Amino acid sequence: MENNQLRQVFFFGFLGACTANAVLILGAVSYAGANGLFQDGRFLSPLGERPGEGTSGQGDTNSVIGDGISRQNSVVTTVASANPAVVSIVISKDVPVMEQYFENYNPFGGNSPGFQIPQYRQNGTKKQEVGGGSGFFVSADGYVVTNAHVVHDDTAEYTVFSNDGTKYDAKVIAKDTVLDIALLKVDAKDAKFLAFANSDEVQVGESVIAIGNALGEYRNTVSAGIVSGLARSVLASTGYGGAETLPNVIQTDAAINPGNSGGPLLDLYGNVIGVNVAASAGSAENIGFALPANAVKKAIDSIRENGRVIRPYIGVRYVPVTQEIKDSNNLDVDYGALVLRGAKAGDLAVIPGSPADKAGIEENDIILEINGEKVTADVPMANIINAHAVGEKLKLKILHDGKEKTVELTLEEQK
Repeated sequence: MENNQLRQVFFFGFLGACTANAVLILGAVSYAGANGLFQDGRFLSPLGERPGEGTSGQGDTNSVIGDGISRQNSVVTTVASANPAVVSIVISKDVPVMEQYFENYNPFGGNSPGFQIPQYRQNGTKKQEVGGGSGFFVSADGYVVTNAHVVHDDTAEYTVFSNDGTKYDAKVIAKDTVLDIALLKVDAKDAKFLAFANSDEVQVGESVIAIGNALGEYRNTVSAGIVSGLARSVLASTGYGGAETLPNVIQTDAAINPGNSGGPLLDLYGNVIGVNVAASAGSAENIGFALPANAVKKAIDSIRENGRVIRPYIGVRYVPVTQEIKDSNNLDVDYGALVLRGAKAGDLAVIPGSPADKAGIEENDIILEINGEKVTADVPMANIINAHAVGEKLKLKILHDGKEKTVELTLEEQK
């Protein structure tokens, strides 16, 4: 599968059913996308030289950064180091308690005995586990990262269990539904936590480890594999008719199971290179996907600093230009981002009042470069935009009616 193709996937919930040739998002619910349209919003260091980039408390002795991995290169050692920081998330809700009673039904009238017909009625509610997912500590004071779809239900209660069985009531601090990341807080003062690696340095073929709450039942299940691909774009489905595109995810053949949502994908140093989010429904395919660590860390840092994710955007919908799209649409180039409207009537190519609109970008324009950086399948436009901050000025080289021109715009916060 080329990185510019969309593959249908599902977000996994351990209660979800799998569909052939689909990808499931890995938590209590899942997503999927349409038409390949996105709305913006390498070198492996020698062992021991890839530093972790902790979300907080960098240098803290509680940070699980895989000490000694460079000497032993051991999956066993990495798992032992990382496991204390990986948690299981249990979802509970008040569900109706139904009781059976019988009503007499006499279709014949008179003195005939008739029939006793069973009926059901609600008799109160009871607390019940309805789903589960995974997560991991990113600070000693109890902040936990998971997927937004794991904690999507505002009426549910969430409980975090650490590897040693410690139980915590969890509060959802914020959810980033665009990236599918959530930050939880539990009452912990000395938690072991994981650090983020630089996911831009991840290399195809390097060994990785996934840890998570498989099937919502087997906590801290470990699987190992390699990075199978980078910068993938996948179409993920909830199984309930919802859909969303996940761009720029890491592909792995490490076994990813329902309930693994929100768990870490680790390198052999014990650092997080990605957050498990989706997998192929075909169990024999060994295709799983993780959100890259750099994007996750940026979102979490923004939540902790601002109470929300502050994401820059230019305000266009687009499809990456490939050789296939060039040939089928008689385009002049085989790279860039083709500004294109979505499938629905309201999905405009250029958002009114957005930075792109103010700069004069129009539907069918092709954005070729941003600040001199070429937009390609390996360097998607969303990645370039997200590397900048709200308020920055960018110069975009675009192809408009067959002619190149440069426009300037100022990044604004995506609402």
